[in-house]
Amino acid sequence: MGRTKWWLAALLLLAVAAPLVVYPVFLMKALCFALFACAFNLLIGYGGLLSFGHAAFFGAASYMGAYAMKSWGFPPELALLLGTATGALLGLLFGWLAIRRVGIYFSMVTLALSQIVYFYALQAPWTGGEDGIQGVPRGILFGVLDLGQTMNLYYVILAVFLLGLALVYRTVHSPFGHVLQGIRENEPRMISLGFKVQRYKLLAFVLSAALSGLAGAAKALVFQLASLTDLYWGMSGEVVLMTLVGGLGTVFGPVIGAFTLVTMDLTLASFGAWVTVFQGALFMVCVMFLRGGILGELARLIKSASNRRPR
Repeated sequence: MGRTKWWLAALLLLAVAAPLVVYPVFLMKALCFALFACAFNLLIGYGGLLSFGHAAFFGAASYMGAYAMKSWGFPPELALLLGTATGALLGLLFGWLAIRRVGIYFSMVTLALSQIVYFYALQAPWTGGEDGIQGVPRGILFGVLDLGQTMNLYYVILAVFLLGLALVYRTVHSPFGHVLQGIRENEPRMISLGFKVQRYKLLAFVLSAALSGLAGAAKALVFQLASLTDLYWGMSGEVVLMTLVGGLGTVFGPVIGAFTLVTMDLTLASFGAWVTVFQGALFMVCVMFLRGGILGELARLIKSASNRRPR
């Protein structure tokens, strides 16, 4: 446990110092997607529920946060709260409808509902259609901190990410998280023990959607933009890929997966559409050879090395 605390302290110091050597906007984008992936992993990795509609929560919160800041003059802290609430309310509606089904039927219901939100955003007058909502002001946090300064914004996004990650960690290691994992492993047994399985699933769905909404609102704040890309079904597929590449069912695996894919998007941008081919190849490698994802394989190598070390 002591060694883990030292590792976490080192990673925190690295995150604080990172914008001094790495482009801050790239880091903020990666942190937003890392929070999104952690939220999704809470549902699939610990609840065993594969949603193909998480882009709806991410994108809808992005639109609501952007519109509130630009048209209603909301300060950034209220816009972030509004985005979180938007994700939670949509999650409550989607979850109430989707958890009545299991397996692929659950996934297809979430995908269909997500596409409804996408086409609404495409047609609604306040969303800007294909242009989205542009020129979103970043504002002043709590009336004190000017988020127009890139470094100020970075540390706010870092704080948002750390709060979301801490909530995921606490949830996973709580009695609720243990019940959720029990449902994933053997749902009939949990029902026989008297647990209200549907309620646990719905609560996990809402919590995952709320954190996805927080990530979407934060992304709108960073890029001063809300677009249809955030709602497109491809975004749901991308967060699935991040989670699987990093390590399904681990707290920090999705963070690694998100940073890996965002880095690939940046470094391989000159290849155009071929970026998706490289990402697909990475996914195939993980599925065939790295079943635990990047983090799972690293943990296995470290454990193997420690076992070979002479005592």
